[in-house]
Amino acid sequence: MKTTAIFIFIMTYILLLTFPKVRAYIALTSAALFIVLGILPSNLVLSVIDWNVIMMIAGTMGIVGLFIESKMPSLLADHLIEKMPNVKWAIISLSLFAGLISAFIDNVATVLMIAPVALTIAKKLKISPVAGVIAIAIASNLQGAATLVGDTTSILLGGYAKLNFMDFFFYQGKIGLFWIVQLGALASTLVLLYLFRKDKQPIHVIERTVVKDYFPTFLLLGIVVLLILASFIPNKPDITNGLICVILFYFGLMRKYLITKRTDTFLLSIKEIDFDTILLLTGLFIVIGGITEAGVVEDISLLFVRISKDNVFLVYTLIVWASVLFSAFIDNIPYVATMLPVTARISDLLGIEPTLLFFGLLVGATLGGNITPIGASANITGLGILRKEGYEVSAPVFMKISVPFTFAAVFTGYLLVWFIWG
Repeated sequence: MKTTAIFIFIMTYILLLTFPKVRAYIALTSAALFIVLGILPSNLVLSVIDWNVIMMIAGTMGIVGLFIESKMPSLLADHLIEKMPNVKWAIISLSLFAGLISAFIDNVATVLMIAPVALTIAKKLKISPVAGVIAIAIASNLQGAATLVGDTTSILLGGYAKLNFMDFFFYQGKIGLFWIVQLGALASTLVLLYLFRKDKQPIHVIERTVVKDYFPTFLLLGIVVLLILASFIPNKPDITNGLICVILFYFGLMRKYLITKRTDTFLLSIKEIDFDTILLLTGLFIVIGGITEAGVVEDISLLFVRISKDNVFLVYTLIVWASVLFSAFIDNIPYVATMLPVTARISDLLGIEPTLLFFGLLVGATLGGNITPIGASANITGLGILRKEGYEVSAPVFMKISVPFTFAAVFTGYLLVWFIWG
């Protein structure tokens, strides 16, 4: 049974890497095989799916759709650009702004919001937008690990390790991932300042975006505030965070319907939710439950421990940089979902508190996806936007910016997590 589980698991990853456009169907098919073959007992199927994570992702994505529709992100970007003297500082400010936005909403959504501003500047100045869009994409990926709602990988960690919103800022009396990511962002921003040091063309004021509906902004802020408040509630239900996100999205939908009176309001807004990611995660939760039940997670954990020879620093280093390597070429969502139970078991085997390895996993997997054009959905989205504008970006061109940026961020995070939590 274990051999069968390993075979299905390996084939799942190969197919996910080979056919990314149908990854949800691949994960669901693999999940069905685990159930049909009896590797995962049918009575455990619902319990291995993290419904809190699923609800958080769905609700947050829905509100982000309303937020983008309100044009508030474009207005904020316009205000930012007005204060910038030249192209170099415009690119830097847009990348920092993209990072700030992506700490609270999906990375792909951030790129879709901010990249058009960089395109507008490039068109006005008759320069290439390539460097600016790449900087925005990789900055969005970087900040995904900063908060509980910043990226799917953060939500996965929060759900698995029972971390609340405030735990990403301060945890067990020490600084959390948010501050570590910010210092990584500072290091990578210094890299961007060097890379764009010659781009000194002056910038003129862009026509300011007009925002007519501020309610989606309040909804997004409401998620943050309510998640913070919920973090202080003891013994709350496991799906509390998910319920907050879904209920606020429902309020947004109802208000939009009452204003527009359009019968297709719900359908149009629900389309903003990335059901591909939700179905992918649902399938992966079942697959991971299956390999755990079959003892595969235990075997992988033992392999890590044997390689590191029970040395905590070595196993931490292995997890961080292996995560960077794998996330450079495969989507970090299935990788993190798989590695969370492995990391927890490694901690048990070594007799250590798992926070060090959990944070190292997230630093390596989330920040490491920046290295290649295919390492993260935000990178693929950014290059897709450039392709529509007639700019084909090769891997060497992308990596000229992404590699030093990523190395600065990951190395900073790698050292800080060890010194704080090691």
